Amino acid sequence: MLVSALSTEGGRRIDYPVAMPSSVELEFDSPPSNRADQKPSGPPPFESWGRYPSFPAELKHLHWQTDFPRAMDGAHHGALAVGMGRSYGDVCLLKDGMLLETTGMNRLLAFDPVTGLLAAEAGITLAQILDFAVPRGYFLPVSPGTKYVTLGGAIANDIHGKNHHHAGTFGCHVTQFDLVRSDGRRLRCTPELNSDYFSATIGGMGLTGLITWAQIRLKPIVSRVIDYVGTQFHGIDEFLDLTRQSESVEYTVSWVDVTSTGKNFCRGIFMQGDHARTPGPLKPSGKPKLSFPFELPGMALNSVTVGAFNSLFFKKQMKKQVTMQQDYEPFFYPLDKVLHWNRMYGKGGLLQFQYVIPWAHAKEGTIAILQEVARSGLASFLAVLKAFGDVPSPGAMSFPKPGITLALDFPIKHDKSFLLFDKLAEMTREFGGRLYPAKDARMTAAQFRAFYPQWERFAVYKDPALTSGFWERVVGGQSGVRGGGR
Repeated sequence: MLVSALSTEGGRRIDYPVAMPSSVELEFDSPPSNRADQKPSGPPPFESWGRYPSFPAELKHLHWQTDFPRAMDGAHHGALAVGMGRSYGDVCLLKDGMLLETTGMNRLLAFDPVTGLLAAEAGITLAQILDFAVPRGYFLPVSPGTKYVTLGGAIANDIHGKNHHHAGTFGCHVTQFDLVRSDGRRLRCTPELNSDYFSATIGGMGLTGLITWAQIRLKPIVSRVIDYVGTQFHGIDEFLDLTRQSESVEYTVSWVDVTSTGKNFCRGIFMQGDHARTPGPLKPSGKPKLSFPFELPGMALNSVTVGAFNSLFFKKQMKKQVTMQQDYEPFFYPLDKVLHWNRMYGKGGLLQFQYVIPWAHAKEGTIAILQEVARSGLASFLAVLKAFGDVPSPGAMSFPKPGITLALDFPIKHDKSFLLFDKLAEMTREFGGRLYPAKDARMTAAQFRAFYPQWERFAVYKDPALTSGFWERVVGGQSGVRGGGR
């Protein structure tokens, strides 16, 4: 059985397989999804990347686009489609519910080498897309800090990357997708066709239905090389100056030391890069060879050890500014070279915190939050500071908006971590910002309503059979909303 779609580029007709392998189906290798080891009794848990919270769930694997919605038979506590489990909190979890793992739906369906339009099933990972696209002279239009996320997950969380100030979110480059509702309805969604579902699904956290396939527009490249410049900065003002000076550079991001105080407060390295314009070899990346072998003890990551790491990381760049050429892998995905790196946070897991505060209060808000983190004594060595641009997202619930975003992750210390995160969330609200659901495990219902006042309009398009741990936490108890749906 085939579903036909007419491409908007060049009048080419593309046929999308629904219940049979595509003639261009590829055999891909990628790290396994973040599924916990199955235990002898009870349903197996599916872990988020933060490994907190941990919920029991029934796990079913989807291999064909026609598996849904039949796979939901027997789901009494709701269902949720999941991919690689790289969200940090409970947006990809559902307590006692049914998780529909989509990584078996990873077929490449169509590619136009002239326009860069690529169509693939939703379970394909960005790593698999890169392995196909880079040798053909194309790259992802937007990429997060890991390539081990699925296409469907990239859309559901409307991921962003180092080039947000130029390219916007991932959803800006999605041209169409197929959305299947739990009642069996199949909706072709584009900016013009079923545009309300198109908007609700981009950044919709997987709650509007199952994305079976999607089409995205890739960007052309002539080399794997990134022209890189790294610049040390001291303080928020230097960071803002570098941000303004690099507006024409495609990719910018900063590592920031959140443990230092005094003259070293808010010191960091401003990293920027562009794709090299000189043609070079275009080959797929090798497979990662390193894996974090075990969980570190909870005491391993503390203010002393992380402070020492941060000092070494800052000082390893011997000069104020370094210019070099580097492969795109260490520039975009430095952590992907070590599989299961989240084990370094110990069995208790980690909490990620990411806000965006609009420009009107971005500077004072960022200073206040960094000061609060420094006072807490908790340590984060994966601290990322960046400016978001003003490219609007097509997603109704998308996270980015113009301003400063800061992402932090901490090992969970129950006597301190939760109190700090609750305080930081309230500070974010007071400064007019909001938190990123894909990286959240603590947001309250009141905070969610303040961060996303459009949530009630979004809830109209929620599939009544789909929900998540996050949605139940921030909305589920409110009358008339849990079912949702149109």
